[in-house]
Amino acid sequence: MKRILQLLAVFSLVVAFHSAMAQGSAKIVFEEQTHDFGNFKESDGVQTTSFSFTNNGEAPLVLSNVRASCGCTTPKWTREPVAPGQKGSIDVSYNPKNRPGSFNKSVTVSSNAENRTVVLRITGKVEPREKTLAEKYPRKIGALRVKSNYLSFAKIKMGEVVTKELELVNDTDKPVEVGFRTVPKHLQAKVEPETIPANGTGKLIVTYDSDAANTFGFASHRIYLSLDGSNDYKSSVGVSATIEEDFSHLTPEELANAPVANFNEKSVDFGEMKQGDKKDHTFTLTNDGKTDLIIRRVRSSCGCTAVAPSKKVIAAGETAPIKVTFDSRGKRGRQSKSITVITNDPKTPTSTLRISSNVVVQSAS
Repeated sequence: MKRILQLLAVFSLVVAFHSAMAQGSAKIVFEEQTHDFGNFKESDGVQTTSFSFTNNGEAPLVLSNVRASCGCTTPKWTREPVAPGQKGSIDVSYNPKNRPGSFNKSVTVSSNAENRTVVLRITGKVEPREKTLAEKYPRKIGALRVKSNYLSFAKIKMGEVVTKELELVNDTDKPVEVGFRTVPKHLQAKVEPETIPANGTGKLIVTYDSDAANTFGFASHRIYLSLDGSNDYKSSVGVSATIEEDFSHLTPEELANAPVANFNEKSVDFGEMKQGDKKDHTFTLTNDGKTDLIIRRVRSSCGCTAVAPSKKVIAAGETAPIKVTFDSRGKRGRQSKSITVITNDPKTPTSTLRISSNVVVQSAS
């Protein structure tokens, strides 16, 4: 039955189209082509307006498609053919949820009219609703809420000491005492106040000592908190920084005599590998400068990649091999891994090497 109704609907459209060809053309005329919803609140929900039109032509009018410019705008329209002189409508709705601010959206109307394409437009401005506490502070650390359970110190020069704060919100009806289980040695952490009152706020203050970290490049750690004496390992805050050597004190003469790190190549493709196989490649690092080149740190992006520099100090004019081993165990498909080499070259302190391969899983015989 449903199939028959669908065929009848198609047949009626075909008849309407041929009738239009015989009788002349349809003409769609809108009472208005723009609607301004004005200012309204996000909490007011979906806003709807109706665009009325008349068929001022000599043949039945058929709307073939009504398409909105984005998913936030939903149109509904008259599906049946509109006879000459008769009216139809297109209802357009706008959903403001999570869309604060001004908007200007279009709805493109396609039909068999002589003016085959007409563009309607809706505008307005959404006033954002007040966010809930859970939305403002979406992360949880035990009974406490935070905007993020992560503190990024971004880039820090070796020798710098930098402090950052993280707001802690207690939205319970009981006070929460905050202590520490473990704090990395290069970090200092304290909470003010140590007991955060019910429905109150406090702050975690973390100081990062780059000298005490004793590393270069990207480093990440965790501070484990104790809430009301609990030892739950989930109550923690991540801390990260990228520590760079400070070359700002170098004189022009020192820069001219500085080491220069130069790799013979920076990428290698192992091609196709059987899963479980290992492959080695040796990159060659040359010091094209005038003083000792010191490898501060070598770090791979994956534990599957082992890196072994032959030495850490390379004299002027000397070369040193850096052997890289890729273990494809547990891998499949296209693989791309990076190796970061940090040196005391003031112009290019960080070099990135890349290895790639296509790991093939052998079928059981």
